[in-house]
Amino acid sequence: MIDPLISLAFSVYSNKGVYALLLGSGVSRTAEIPTSWEIVTDLIRKLAKINGEDCEPDPALWYEEKHEEKPSYSRILNALADTSSERNQLLKAYFEPTDEEREQGKKIPTEAHKAIAQLVAKGYIRVIITTNFDRLLERSLEEISLTPTVISTPDSAEGALPIAHSACTIIKVHGDYLDTRIKNTTEELAEYDPRINVILDQVFDEYGLIICGWSAEWDEALRAAILRSKSRRFSTYFTIKGHLGEKANQLIQAKQANAIDIESADNLFQELHEKVLSLEDYNKSHPLSSKLAVASEKRYILDDRYKIRLHDLVMQETEKAYLELKTKKFPIQGVKFSPEELKKRVKTYESIIEILQALLITGCYWGLDSQTYLWMQSMERIANIDKDGNGLTVWINLSDYPSLLLLYSCGIASIAAKNYDTLATILTKATVREYNEIVPMVLSIKSPKVMETDVGNILLGGEQKYYVPVSEHLFAVLRDPLRDILPDDRKFESCFDRFEYLLALINADLEAKRNRRFWGPIGRFGWKASRSMERTIIKEIEDEATEAKDSWPPLFPHQFRRFGPEA
Repeated sequence: MIDPLISLAFSVYSNKGVYALLLGSGVSRTAEIPTSWEIVTDLIRKLAKINGEDCEPDPALWYEEKHEEKPSYSRILNALADTSSERNQLLKAYFEPTDEEREQGKKIPTEAHKAIAQLVAKGYIRVIITTNFDRLLERSLEEISLTPTVISTPDSAEGALPIAHSACTIIKVHGDYLDTRIKNTTEELAEYDPRINVILDQVFDEYGLIICGWSAEWDEALRAAILRSKSRRFSTYFTIKGHLGEKANQLIQAKQANAIDIESADNLFQELHEKVLSLEDYNKSHPLSSKLAVASEKRYILDDRYKIRLHDLVMQETEKAYLELKTKKFPIQGVKFSPEELKKRVKTYESIIEILQALLITGCYWGLDSQTYLWMQSMERIANIDKDGNGLTVWINLSDYPSLLLLYSCGIASIAAKNYDTLATILTKATVREYNEIVPMVLSIKSPKVMETDVGNILLGGEQKYYVPVSEHLFAVLRDPLRDILPDDRKFESCFDRFEYLLALINADLEAKRNRRFWGPIGRFGWKASRSMERTIIKEIEDEATEAKDSWPPLFPHQFRRFGPEA
């Protein structure tokens, strides 16, 4: 039997944007956000304390007997705080974390909220209905620069952007915690304003439904809205944690819903997100897509009439990769280091820049001198994605891996074509912003900085300890992308070593001029030089330079000799 979660992942992936979420308090439990009734009970205790009375063991019963009415969220709140500002401050304590709570991971977006935000960012989820008052969903979306349309009152329902025109709509059927009109009693949950019902009817009729963290026992109006819809366009999935009540089972039967047992909301949405990403990777653009892009690029390169098309082709793919890398599918906080996560991130980075990498390799190999600015402009764009400095260092450093791949790809392609002008521009003119300073890219994007030796060895499996594991990894991973221009393995290895040695020399020269220390990153050529009896790239370049003197090709480009301040 197929795992129901796999079936759900296929449904979400195959029907992008047509599944809505219905989220209850269970989604926010790990954030230790109180339920509406827990807040009411706590407010009653506060009210009893102010009156000098003991409301235990049943605060709700005490309130009903004393005031001859059932507890009302708004009335209790008004009794405790006179002004709107005072009420807001009182409520914030339940929903907004103190510094200590934030450090403890309380009242902040959970793994479920973060995974949902990623599904929204990718366009798989566009509508979220929630009975929760908190703003954890909104915060998780804001953290990845998305601003949802929020409907929390009948008035906001009237003036809201139509669902079809919004990237994400959050419908808070019980209200928002800063609005005293929130619903929590049985009577309040029995009926919705017609304006809210109109929107719910539209969602339940036009969208599939994934229900999580909602018991279905108390929300009569919400149950009624679901049951009103007779549509069978898309499936309903009802997630179960523990025992379901009679009304939930009735709803599952009426909607012919698929029931899914889960450990927690966090696990559900993390796994759903991972499985959808796996389907994306499996079904990503056919490899011919990069070949088609390269075929177009080759036509544009050699005909000046197409210089605008060439620019647009390269920069559009650059922007596509830039946005993919910037959407924070690589969080640097809240994700522990593991070999599996390291390898997954590396593979995802490689997948994102695959087409752009092919375009830049072709450009650096076949391109004209007048087009060199384009390859450099693309590299700089990717290298200058803003980074959050707070997080796990290994993930912060790894965020430069795409730029390191492009640097090597362009450099080796330039050497393969003996295009030293392009190589000089890449190694000495491309810059990045590092803190408040503009620095040469080669000083910022270095293999030992992107991945420390221990991390590189873990990436390679950890069974063997390599002197320069990142260099070994790049040597392996760049073989196929460069195969069209370097079909011979020995020639590829020679160009790889030559690039790494020249890269180290340029680094050492720039470091000497800037920091008065002569150092450059050592690649595979280093250990080969210390062990090999054959003629190494170091000896080869030394002999070439000695024999050719001032006519040695890498010395022709003026950039090599004039970049940087004088020593």
